[in-house]
Amino acid sequence: MSSRGPGGMLRPRPEDDMEEVRRPPDRKLRKLLPYFAPYKGRAILTVLLMLVVTATGLAGPALAQVAIDHGIRAGDEGTVLLAVILFVGAGLVGLVAGYWQSYMSSWVGERVLLDLRTALFRHMMRLELGYHERVPTGRSVSRLTSDIEALDSLVTEGATSLIINGLTFVGVVVILFAYDWQLAAMAFAIFPLLALGTGAFRVTSARAYRRTREKVADVLSVLQETLSGMKVVQGYGRQEPARQSFRRANDEYREANMATIRLSGLYFPGIELLSGVGLLLILWFGSNRVLDGEISIGVMVAFIGYLSSFFDPIQQLSQLYSTFQSAMAALEKILGVLETEPTLTDAPDAVDLPQMRGEITLTGVSFGYRPDRPVIHELDLHIAAGESVALVGATGAGKSTLAKLIARFYDPQSGVVAIDGHDLRAVTQSSLRAQLAIVPQEGHLFAGTLRDNLAFGCTGEVTDQRLVDALEAVGGEDLLAGLPEGLDTPITERGSGLSAGQRQLVAFARALAADPRLLILDEATSSVDVRTEQRIEQAMEALLPGRTSVLIAHRLSTIRKSDRIVVLEQGRIVEQGSHDVLMELGGRYAGLYGDWEKATTGWATETA
Repeated sequence: MSSRGPGGMLRPRPEDDMEEVRRPPDRKLRKLLPYFAPYKGRAILTVLLMLVVTATGLAGPALAQVAIDHGIRAGDEGTVLLAVILFVGAGLVGLVAGYWQSYMSSWVGERVLLDLRTALFRHMMRLELGYHERVPTGRSVSRLTSDIEALDSLVTEGATSLIINGLTFVGVVVILFAYDWQLAAMAFAIFPLLALGTGAFRVTSARAYRRTREKVADVLSVLQETLSGMKVVQGYGRQEPARQSFRRANDEYREANMATIRLSGLYFPGIELLSGVGLLLILWFGSNRVLDGEISIGVMVAFIGYLSSFFDPIQQLSQLYSTFQSAMAALEKILGVLETEPTLTDAPDAVDLPQMRGEITLTGVSFGYRPDRPVIHELDLHIAAGESVALVGATGAGKSTLAKLIARFYDPQSGVVAIDGHDLRAVTQSSLRAQLAIVPQEGHLFAGTLRDNLAFGCTGEVTDQRLVDALEAVGGEDLLAGLPEGLDTPITERGSGLSAGQRQLVAFARALAADPRLLILDEATSSVDVRTEQRIEQAMEALLPGRTSVLIAHRLSTIRKSDRIVVLEQGRIVEQGSHDVLMELGGRYAGLYGDWEKATTGWATETA
């Protein structure tokens, strides 16, 4: 069963969450590397610039040692001047190299993120309808937004920090041992404590950052559900519970985030403390060695300078680890989607469906959204080419499921769904979908113009006259006349500027403009008024002949003129025939029609 989240909102079952797969960090990064391949030339150039930046950064203490020991102590002004010139030159070279290195790393990183986001969106488009019905929209949005953004600091700045600080650390270690191995060994005395603290931080922070990514996805899910259902929320006066639900989701995200902050608050000051202890040890023992004449003042100054460069990379890499953990948690979620294989795919030997005549045959079809709960039971149905068939029955009888099987949004668990004798599993999905159109219960419109929405299902060049004809054919001439900009009228997201009836008229016109061979109307007239429904019925009388159509409607007036009516009950066909034949039979359909007439008459009387 689905669990209930904040505010009682449904959450997917744990077994439905395909993203909860733990992967080692190296495997995650290997999955990310192919996205860098197209930019390997710029990436190599960036690494070379990082080497220059590292080298110029390490030159300072050595030049200071030369200036002190061979210039100041020897009274050689020329050596001091040369050291100063080289110091300034190294700084300028480092400045120019640092600028281009930062620019190039950001250039590569942003394009990698663009490619990754594009690949993720493209993969989501490949996933079957069942995946999108199972996974909350807010979670999918989180993968494309906040999770991608969590990778930004890793691929644009994190990689730079890792390479430069890693090279700096290695360079400093080599230089310290070259100057004095005893002092270098003293500096490494704190390493066991560093390793112990870092190991504990790594384990605990990995869990904390993973939980943070999960909670931010929950926040987006609650936000998306609430905003998309705002009409219902306000209609029932549930603003306060919605606010509380959103507050709880935010509180859980805040707590998860605070856990990472508390860990960082313990770890990073600890690194600072150990750095101070290491510097204190070097100052104490190094000063004694200078006084004993074992090392020069210049070497001691250089050693302290490099020691600062020794601890700085450790601190930077420790801070990078926080970024790394957050990015790895996000990458785990992203890879969870990318590695989710569509359960509905084209067969390797799938062929394009030829020009459709529209003959539909279902043989022994059984299907359930869960294996233990079948919705359709060994159903046989034949729809002739050009025939209009209405599916009726009580809620849950399997009408919409049957339509989804015909459109191949799902494959049957047993049996065959065929069009013109072609098993739908043996043809490409694109060739099937190019020849059908679906008008759902609520016509979904996209942000853009009226023209964009009407031409949404069309291929090739589409003339304005074709779109106007389609809109007028479904009785939308008044709608078009009432829009000041005509086809150029902007349509807001979900068509909020239009009434429910107008949105449905546009959805009808969109389907008809595509000129499909197969038309599926799933409760398509339920959101329009009686007058609009009558106009659509008149248009359908002229438009449905010559194309196969499957109609689902609770308003039985819509389907009376269908060639055949199929009555479903608990996933089985219990009656079929024309309206007149079924009424004479006096069975299930006659009962449904009688109940509908009573309800319609009662409503009309009360309205009058």
